[in-house]
Amino acid sequence: MLVNALIVIGTFFFMEFMAWFTHKYVMHGFLWMLHKDHHVHEPGFFEKNDTFFLIFAVPSFLLCLLGAQNGLDFRIWIGAGIAIYGFAYFMVHDIFIHQRFKILRRSNNVYFKGLRKAHKVHHKHLGKEHGECFGMLMVPFKYFKEARKARQQAKAA
Repeated sequence: MLVNALIVIGTFFFMEFMAWFTHKYVMHGFLWMLHKDHHVHEPGFFEKNDTFFLIFAVPSFLLCLLGAQNGLDFRIWIGAGIAIYGFAYFMVHDIFIHQRFKILRRSNNVYFKGLRKAHKVHHKHLGKEHGECFGMLMVPFKYFKEARKARQQAKAA
């Protein structure tokens, strides 16, 4: 049971690297045509960028299915780690940062404010070049320091 939990946790953290790598080299690379509408907003609720949800969901589903068919072997736990990361990504990126659903609008939490600031810096670049802050759940510490400083200044005011 401990090994399975470690596989899920390890996969979750590995997915942050995969998300960073995919965002930097694939989304801002040869699949920019699918990601562009995320930076240059077009009318409508759905974006071509939402295709990446499927790109990550399919391996997760297949690993869970194969793992379940083979006596709950390691593949189900890898698939679960990918799915949990996908849920966390959706909650942070689509709901908290981009407000695609009008919930979780306010937070004074330093971690969440740092993530929001880093993502804002990423979106200041409308083209595929010169991007920065490609991670989602782990971003440079300077954004957390800025968030902590802003919170302290707000308390002092």
